[in-house]
Amino acid sequence: MLKTKKVGIVGVGSYLPKKVLTNTDLEKMVDTSDEWIITRTGIKQRRIAASNEATSDLAVAAAKKALKKAGVRPKDLELIIVATITPDMQFPSTACLVQKALGAEKAVCFDISAACAGFVYALSTAEKFILSGAYKNALVVGAEKLSAITNWKDRNTCVLFGDGAGACVLAPVKSGGIVSTYLAADGSSSDLLTLPAGGSRLPPSKKTIANKLHFVHMQGNELFKVAVRAMSEAADKALHQVGLSCKDTDIFIPHQANMRILLAVAKKTGLPLGKIYFNIEKYGNMSSASTAVALCEAVESGRIKKGNVVVLDAFGAGLVWGAMVIIW
Repeated sequence: MLKTKKVGIVGVGSYLPKKVLTNTDLEKMVDTSDEWIITRTGIKQRRIAASNEATSDLAVAAAKKALKKAGVRPKDLELIIVATITPDMQFPSTACLVQKALGAEKAVCFDISAACAGFVYALSTAEKFILSGAYKNALVVGAEKLSAITNWKDRNTCVLFGDGAGACVLAPVKSGGIVSTYLAADGSSSDLLTLPAGGSRLPPSKKTIANKLHFVHMQGNELFKVAVRAMSEAADKALHQVGLSCKDTDIFIPHQANMRILLAVAKKTGLPLGKIYFNIEKYGNMSSASTAVALCEAVESGRIKKGNVVVLDAFGAGLVWGAMVIIW
C-alpha cells in the first residue's frame, strides 16, 4: 500500500452524562466544602454516568457524533482504538463492544490503557497505523466511567473525578494534520496512582473489598510535582521536533487534572492563560476522556481555526505522559 504523508482529525464528538454532581452535593456525602474543592482543584461540578451506562455506552455516543461530523459510515471504519482505564469488563475489549454497537464489522479493535494520557497515546498509535498504509481511517475514543472506581467516602479523591467520552476520526489529509508526538513513561513511580486490586496481583476477595482496594489510590502531593515537570517537558519536546516553541502555540489543550497543576504548567512554559483551554470546572478529571472532550469542545466552539497550532498534553498513572502537535 502507498504510504500517506499526513494524518489529521476529520471529525470530533463528545458525550457527557446527564447527571451533574456539584460541590454542594458532595458536601452532603463527605467532609468537604465547595470552597475547599474549588481552592485546591478548580472543580465546581462533574458528570456522573447512570447506573445502566457503562464506558462503552459513553464511547458509542461520542463515536456516533464524530463519525457523522467526519462523514464516515461505521461499515467503512477500519480501526477502532478505545483509551480507557474503566473498561466494561477485563475482556473483551471495550473497542469490540463499540464496534458491535456501531455496526463497524470491518474494523480492527483494541483498547489502550495509559490512564489520563490514554487519548494522546491512542491518537499516536492510530496515526502510525494510517501512515504505514495498513488502514485508511481510524476511530479513537477516550472514555471513562471513573465514578465506578471512586471511593465516595475519601474526600481527597472523590472530589476530583467525573465521567464522559470524547472521540475523533482520523484519516489522511492534504495539509496540516498531526506533525509531531512525544511520549514518555516512568514505571518506577507506578505506586503514586493505582487501582490496587482486581487484577492478577490482588484478585477480588473479601479482604480486597473490605480494604477498599478496588478504588483509586493516589499520592496527590508527589504527583503534583512530577505532573508539572512532565507536562511542561512533553510540550517543549513535541514542539521542538518541528522547530516550534510554546510561543508558537495557538491553543494548548491539557489533561484537566487539577487547576493548580495547569496554572503551574502555564507558568513553567510561559503560556498565556488565554491560549489554554480549560473545562475542569465543569467536568473534573475524566482521565483519558479529559483531553478528548476538551479538544471536541474547542473545535465545536470555534476556538480552533484552520491553520492553528494545537498542542495536546497529558499526564497520568503509570507514570505516562505525552504531547502532540497538530496543525488544524
